Amino acid sequence: MGLISHYKVITVTHHNLQLNEIANFYVQRSGNEELSSAIDKLKLLFNVEECIYLETCNRVSYIIYTEELVDNAFLKRFFHFINPELDNEILDSIAKYVTCYSGESAINHVFELASSMDSLIVGEREIFRQFRSAYDFAKEEGHAKDYLRLLEKAAVKTAKEVYHSTAIGEKALSIVSLAIQALKERKLPDSSRILLVGSGETNSLVAKFLKKYNYAHTAIYNRSLDNAKELSSFLNAKAYHISELSQVNADFDVIFICTAANKVIIDFEMYKQMIGQDKERKLIIDLAVPRNVSEDLIEQFNVDYVDIERLRHKSEENLKFRKKELDKARPIIQRNISSFIALFHQRNMERTLAHIPAEINNIKTRAVESVYRSRIDQLDESSKALLMEMMDYMEKKCVSVPMRISREGVKIDRHN
Repeated sequence: MGLISHYKVITVTHHNLQLNEIANFYVQRSGNEELSSAIDKLKLLFNVEECIYLETCNRVSYIIYTEELVDNAFLKRFFHFINPELDNEILDSIAKYVTCYSGESAINHVFELASSMDSLIVGEREIFRQFRSAYDFAKEEGHAKDYLRLLEKAAVKTAKEVYHSTAIGEKALSIVSLAIQALKERKLPDSSRILLVGSGETNSLVAKFLKKYNYAHTAIYNRSLDNAKELSSFLNAKAYHISELSQVNADFDVIFICTAANKVIIDFEMYKQMIGQDKERKLIIDLAVPRNVSEDLIEQFNVDYVDIERLRHKSEENLKFRKKELDKARPIIQRNISSFIALFHQRNMERTLAHIPAEINNIKTRAVESVYRSRIDQLDESSKALLMEMMDYMEKKCVSVPMRISREGVKIDRHN
């Protein structure tokens, strides 16, 4: 019979290490070895019945079902197998880097993990997708069976309830999302003329949002026209060399600027040329560090200026809001843990009693075909039919009684 205490999680996260160090605790493979093969070896060597391997940029988690005691000696052997290149100094102090959960605390951790309560960015739903993908892989490769199937199903149900019943995923945290939010808060129409100055990663993300919200009137200015081609193609926008920016002739309502230059790109004199005689208020969103727009421009012209520091402050406020939602999520987690434990015990009881139907059928068959056969043969056909009907009825009832008692026992345990 399985035990709740056999659920265990071995994890290394952003709480333990710098992000660039976590990869040392990923499953290391030699040559062309498949990940599935490495996990099969892990299961065999460490007496692990089932395993979900979750690897992300800010954590690695081994969600396992095993009767083994996961102590420092186990962890030292475990991670020496995971990565033979790990320094002995790290292995000797493995508890500094690795967090372990067992039993109910392991279930709690998995529920919080799927609900993005333990994430680097609280409320970021990407971890939910990653968790489900890790389980799907484990299921397909035969690493996860009934015990982890029950856990995954309950974790998904819990996460959906947390996302639905709290605001843990609300209020944007990423700088680009907040920049687009700043644009939309001004209620500018999708016909607004938008300049993207710079075509790097940040403005590429901006472009995706612009396309999503149907801002179709864009132009791209960059030092390299070749580097701007992909972005201009994506937006169906014209691309210009950044030296032509001063000749824009006020043909814009919004500027998103983020270049690799560590200096001001649009200063007072350039903006004066850009704007000409236009007196309309413009929105400038400066996502560069250091800033690409000069302060005197902001003071002298009719502009609504949003810089990255302002957006970072908003991001911190939103993160504080999300963290407050954790207090609303925890009772949901606890309620679902109780339900899961009851379900686990019921499933265990069903496993224990699974042989009963076959046993009862064997007894009936032996009685009919051996013990009472000669006496049954003396009965007329009507009596034989009645006898067999009664035997079938008794078989079904004998099977149902222990199943019913087991379910009632689980209900009693749940309420106590």
